[in-house]
Amino acid sequence: MGMSGIIFSLYYWKPTYEIWRTKTNPRYPSADKIREEVIQTMKGVVMATFCPALSLYLSQRGYSQAYCGFSEYGVGYHVFTFLLIFIGSDFFEFYYHRLGHTTKLGWIQHKHHHVFHNPSPFAVIADEWIDQFFRSLPLLLFPVFMPINMDMMYFTYGVFFYAYGVYLHWGHELQWPDAHHPWLNTSFQHYW
Repeated sequence: MGMSGIIFSLYYWKPTYEIWRTKTNPRYPSADKIREEVIQTMKGVVMATFCPALSLYLSQRGYSQAYCGFSEYGVGYHVFTFLLIFIGSDFFEFYYHRLGHTTKLGWIQHKHHHVFHNPSPFAVIADEWIDQFFRSLPLLLFPVFMPINMDMMYFTYGVFFYAYGVYLHWGHELQWPDAHHPWLNTSFQHYW
């Protein structure tokens, strides 16, 4: 919520003409819509913490291989698990999100996220609880199958998924990457 709040205050609170020029949709969302986003996000935050908390709980009981700190594993193992988490979680998220758009059951859950047609940074995890549970499921599953540094996993999810998600739902464009970048999904492409 902090990252979303900072970006919101900088770009939505009292936007200047220069800021407005970078807005994908020239209109700003209504206060009621932003309130809905914040409420939906708070529900998402509650569920997003369930899987990682359960992973640490299971680790303390010997059912998970989650750990904090560098422990006995070296830098090479952490680089390997970072790449595995990043690629594996991105693959999981892409296909889970695709199911939300291509199947009837998936759309029933995921459509709540898409009621924000002109999103603010709070829309990044403005999901129903079951949608957010499945999005955070890798935070539980990875440590069940292999030793995972939860500090590194939280960092990965925080920077590469939440921060990037804030950018996608921000509603403004940067000079780089270009709005029509051929490889990177930009705020403009995500909006349309």
